[in-house]
Amino acid sequence: MRFLITGGAGFIGSHLSDLLIEHGHRVHVLDDLSTGSLENLSQLQEHPDFSCSVGSVSDAALLEELVTDADVVIHLAAAVGVRLVVESPVRAIETNVHCTEVVLDHADRHRKPVLLASTSEVYGKSEALPFKEDGDLRLGATFRARWAYACSKAIDEFLAMAYWRERDLPIAVVRLFNTVGPRQTGSYGMVVPRLVDQALAAEPLTVYGDGRQTRCFCHVGDVALALLGLLEHPRAWGEVFNVGATREVSILELAQRVLLLTGSGSEIRLVPYDEAYGAGFEDMYRRVPDIEKLHALTGWSPTRSLDDIIADVVADRRRAALPPLSAEPPG
Repeated sequence: MRFLITGGAGFIGSHLSDLLIEHGHRVHVLDDLSTGSLENLSQLQEHPDFSCSVGSVSDAALLEELVTDADVVIHLAAAVGVRLVVESPVRAIETNVHCTEVVLDHADRHRKPVLLASTSEVYGKSEALPFKEDGDLRLGATFRARWAYACSKAIDEFLAMAYWRERDLPIAVVRLFNTVGPRQTGSYGMVVPRLVDQALAAEPLTVYGDGRQTRCFCHVGDVALALLGLLEHPRAWGEVFNVGATREVSILELAQRVLLLTGSGSEIRLVPYDEAYGAGFEDMYRRVPDIEKLHALTGWSPTRSLDDIIADVVADRRRAALPPLSAEPPG
């Protein structure tokens, strides 16, 4: 099949591209490189079943051409990371809502199925754990930029389901929970690569708040397999699925695991949320998915442990820190 992946030069998109190519499919990536990187796709550049366009989803002529040529559209392009959302809420909202509008409009026009990436953030401050796909969403006040991303992705989901119900456009939505692994950077607030980079640089590991907030981290390789399973299953259309691991770990414990697995002697430093993100910042204290719906349909479950994930990130960040190989032989 021919897949178009918007945002495919990003962390998750590049791993999904690898997997689809490995399974004999053709992949075309569209990315404006605002947060993605062509380096993430360097291993595919010479592959005959891979191609890439640098451009924006908002470029109607380009998107028209690429959607027409695809069998399925995977929409990953979005504003990512808590820090980016807090510092640039206008960009986050406009990017998420407008780009999804454009993608769904073109997909509907050409009757192309869409897999839409959403986020666990849409559950907001809900305390009904573990989060189920049909559970209520509970967001914070509109004057707190923290919730702009969650709200924009929830609107994306409402729009996607409207296309499914009103236009019979095949659409599946995946809510991703803290995906981690090689090629992810800490530039936009992603906690695991940030802590690993600090440990490898012998800097203090900064943990926000009291460190007791918990998350469930899932390896990007497992997430890519989950998405492939849904793409191959006809009963996935018209549904919303949680995708993530279910083992909770506090951020303080995460930092301790990073220190152990890197052999770093760095200290752990607690930083108040207000100091990190500004006054009035709110966080989700726990974030745990119920993945029974996905497992029942496809048989998918995550396979990699937290230590596996951290070890892969450590190896990746160490490789990234190596100086480039010289083109000339040593003298």
